[in-house]
This record gives sequence, structure tokens and C-alpha cells, in this order.
Amino acid sequence: MIRSMSESAAVSGAVADIVDRPSDDGTTLALLAVVDGSVVVEWYGTSPDTPFGPGAPVDASTTLISWSMAKSITHALVGCAVADGLIDLDRPLGLSEWADDGRADITLDHLLQMRSGLAFVEDYVDGEASDCIEMLFGGVEHSGATDMGGFAASKASIAAPGATFNYSSGTTNIISRYLGDLLAGGDVAAVGADRRRSMMEHFARERLFKPLGMASASMKFDASGTFVGSSFVFATAEDFARFGELYRNDGLGPSGERLLPEGWRDLAREPISHDPEGAGPYGFDYGRHWWVWPDLPGSLAAHGYQGQFTVVLPEAGITVVHLGITDVSKAPSLVGRLGTLIRTLVDL
Repeated sequence: MIRSMSESAAVSGAVADIVDRPSDDGTTLALLAVVDGSVVVEWYGTSPDTPFGPGAPVDASTTLISWSMAKSITHALVGCAVADGLIDLDRPLGLSEWADDGRADITLDHLLQMRSGLAFVEDYVDGEASDCIEMLFGGVEHSGATDMGGFAASKASIAAPGATFNYSSGTTNIISRYLGDLLAGGDVAAVGADRRRSMMEHFARERLFKPLGMASASMKFDASGTFVGSSFVFATAEDFARFGELYRNDGLGPSGERLLPEGWRDLAREPISHDPEGAGPYGFDYGRHWWVWPDLPGSLAAHGYQGQFTVVLPEAGITVVHLGITDVSKAPSLVGRLGTLIRTLVDL
């Protein structure tokens, strides 16, 4: 269903190229584009049948999963804490698990850059070899699902902090655990899971979601009360776009209030690492919990499994959100089509 559309035939064609893909190329559930604060594209599809129930039409009120776009939301929560003077990016975290070895030098900035030096296998298919699957879903001995941040923090050091890029959902959940302890005034053993969860929910709502108007946003927590900041935020396409707009506006909310430190956006999109195997035509760069598309200068992008994207071009005034179900093998085609839409919007 199209709720609003740019008058541009080129934009309409680029949208159709995404949403009318052959079914074996993937399914788009929602596509939203904002230019200079105004919605120019808003399209909704139909969710497919699954073993858990029948499909249904998607509309503006439908909340959809972020998957790893949640990592960029975690980046924003860290920015709020920095703005409030609660944390220092360059100070070692001082986790008890790391007290007696080289992990003691790991800082929050190392974690934001995905350069902690910790071992972690980020695989979404092979349950036998995947730390990510064990952490998020459990089902194996010594599962990390009850304390995801602790599971990831227990991993061995395989490189000096800052030396090697290793994209890791565990890394983000270490950040979430650290922030949860800080807000609650202690770890789960000291203050309990309920307090840790309620304090993080309150912080996220009051410092981020409520000022942005993200009324639909909900967060998932593990049994220890840690926000699963790697993977689990549910929101409407409009609310994911509101989040992208926060970064387009360099941390200013819709009323002009400063929610993130000035320049926090530019730290996020500062290319520090490069993933040549990324689905973009030149791979993807990585900054701090945001990806950067080399063929879209100045961009920053939140990526999620199976084709979830929030792509922001601040200088061009553009935010684009795509939510759906696309097999990883088809990701290059989707990225290419989204890139065409974004470049078409730039030319409006």
C-alpha cells in the first residue's frame, strides 16, 4: 500500500524496483524516505506466512524487528550517557572479568569501534560454530542467553584492544550490560534484574524515545535485565525514520533540543575499519556502531539481518528506512536498489 509518494517519476521507478522485486529476491515490508524532514515515500507490504502464524498486511502502526539496527540505537544511548556526563569513552571499563589480563585496557571506544580484541564468532546460520546464536537464543550447554553481556565479556582476548576489527553482537551487549549496571547502581547480583531493566527502560524512554516521538519503540531484555542492544528493538517504520532523523540533525530532537553530544554523529560515521565482504559495491566501512557506504559520501547506515536498513545522508537531508525479509545471498541486489533510490532522492 502506498500512503504518499513523490511526484518524481524517477523516484516512483526506484521505489517500484525495490518493492516489486521477484519473491525469491526478498520481500519488502516497509519502505520510508524522508527528505528535509518531509516524507516523500511511504510504502507497506504484507508479511508472509510463517510456522508461527499467517501473514498480514503491514501498515504505519505495525512494529517490526530491528535486528542489528539496534546496535546504532545502543550508540545513541551511549551518546545520551556521555551528554549527561555519566561515562568517558576513553576510560577502561574495569570489568571484574578483565581485571587480571590485557582485557583490562579495553575502553568503551574500543567496543563502539568493534575493536575490543575479544574472540566472538558472528554467524547467523551455523548453531554449532556461532557465538551469536548461542548468546541470543541459547539451546546449548552453557548458553549465554541468560546473561548476554557476561557471556560476551568472558571471551578470551585474541588481539590487543584497538588492533583488529571484529564485528560482534557480543560486543554491543557488553556495552548494554555496562550501561545497565551504571544506571541501576550495580550489577544483577547487587541490585537485581528488575531494577536493571526498569532503569534502562526509563533512561531510553526519557532520553531518547519520548523526545523523538518514538511511541512504538520497545526493547527486549535478557534474564539479567540487560537490554539486548545488539538485536532487539521493535518499532514502526516511521519511528525508525525518526531515529535516523536524529542523526541527520546531528543529535538534535524535533523540537531543537540537544539529545546527543555535538559531533556524536560525525564520530559514528568516521571510517575506522573496512569490510570488503559487505554487500555494497565497494564493501562497507565501519565507524562507531554505524556502517558507512563508500559510494554514498557522508553517509551513515544502521544495518540489520535480512535487509533492515536505516540510511542517513545528513548533508543531502535524506533518511531512508527499509524493513523486510531478504536472504543474505540477495543482499547485494537490495543494497544496489536502495542506493539507486537514495541517489535519485539526492537529485530531486
